[in-house]
Formats: sequence, structure tokens, C-alpha cells
Amino acid sequence: MTETTLLVRDDADRVTVTFDRPGRGNAFNMRLLAELNAVLDRIEAESRPRLVVIEGRDGVFCKGLDLQDLLEAGDRPGGGPEPDHSARLYIETLRRLTLFPRLVVAVVDGATMAGGLGFVAASDVAVATPRSQFSLPEAVWGLVPACVGLYVLRRTGFQAAYRLALTTELIAAPEALSLGLVDQVTETPEEVLRRLSVKAGRLAPATVGDIKRYFRAIGAIDPEREERAVMETDRLMADARVREAITDYVRYQRFPWNRP
Repeated sequence: MTETTLLVRDDADRVTVTFDRPGRGNAFNMRLLAELNAVLDRIEAESRPRLVVIEGRDGVFCKGLDLQDLLEAGDRPGGGPEPDHSARLYIETLRRLTLFPRLVVAVVDGATMAGGLGFVAASDVAVATPRSQFSLPEAVWGLVPACVGLYVLRRTGFQAAYRLALTTELIAAPEALSLGLVDQVTETPEEVLRRLSVKAGRLAPATVGDIKRYFRAIGAIDPEREERAVMETDRLMADARVREAITDYVRYQRFPWNRP
């Protein structure tokens, strides 16, 4: 698959995957998720141990699901919105990152919102620059951050994930660090990556995979919870009031409390 939503840099010690949708806040859609999985397929087919780095660009890591793409899919001829399968593919991708037999590092430099937090929370190590900010704003449009919430909760514990979902507040990098959402805040992420590259290069992929499988098995996420998260997301995405709120925001930059 030729990447149109990602930039992929292949170095001896690491593969760097950059979300490359700057006009859309590096938001993900079905295409980006499919391309990311194709890149992971290529890496997994190799025998050599390497670091996998996920990053954004232009001061944005990822602003979550591309709502404009979502509306455009629903506006196609044929009557009524077409089925949206992004929630299932999204949660399958997050699950894959937690089981992927390589060390996965998220490097956040700037804004990270909504589903974008999932890529951070599903990574093995998350590094942020001091200017980075994080939020779960889904409730603004009548949504529940169900899928991403599972993975944020996995990192931060219940109360922090619950508060972020309910308040939609924006938190800065130091608070993200204190909550465990990121593991390090630094002006020089490359220094961290160099150190981790050395460590990752000494670990057999099979060993990394074994560790990940074991810790996932004793962790907080199971298939039943993932299925519940997908069903809740699909239910709300089909709700007329939610789609109206998303439409107003995408087309007119108008929030629900500003409607005439």
C-alpha cells in the first residue's frame, strides 16, 4: 500500500511513522488506519529488532477521528448515512500496538485530542515536549470517548480518565506526566529515542511480544470491554442529535451551545 496519509522513514535502528494530514489536524480516517496497519505488517515480517516511533507534524500529534470525512461518508447518494466501521478498526489498531512485537514509542509535540490520545496511551513509551496539550472533547458533540477511554484508563487509572471525559478540559504536558498519560516530558525527544533504540536493539521481537501479551492478559482491557466501547461509539454516531452537532461544527465551526 502506498502511503498517502503517513510519512514513513526507515532507518537502521528505527521506523518513524508520521501522521501526515496537516490540513486536517493529522486526524485519522479509515485510510490512515489501514496504512498504519500495512506499515506494521511490513515491520512484523522482518526478523530484526527495531524501534517504532509514532509522531505528528506541524505542532499537532493527532486531533482524533476526522469528523469531516465522517460527514462526507454520510452525505453519499443512496439515502441515509453509510455504516461507519472506523471505531472497530481504530480499537483493533490500538490493540495491535499493545501487542506488537517491537517497542513502540509515541512522540508528542503539540496538540493531541480525542482519539489521538489512543495512539499515545497504546504506545509502550510516550514522550512529550513541554508545549504539548491533551484533551478528550467528545462530550461537546454528545459522544462518549468509549474506545480511547479504555486505553487512557489503562494508563492513568479510572478517576483521571473519568475526569478528562466529563470535563473535556485541556491539560498541559506536566499534568499529563503526573497522571501517567506520558512517561517523560523533554525538550529533546531525540535523546530519549537514541537511548531507547539501543535498548530495543538488544531485545528479541519474540521476547517483546511475550512481555506485551502477558501484561495485556493481566491488564484492564478484555474483548468484552472493547466490544462494549465499539457498540457505544456506533450507537452515538448514528444518533441524529450527535450528527447535527458534528455537522454544525464541521460546516460552520459552531458549537452546540452557540446554535441559534
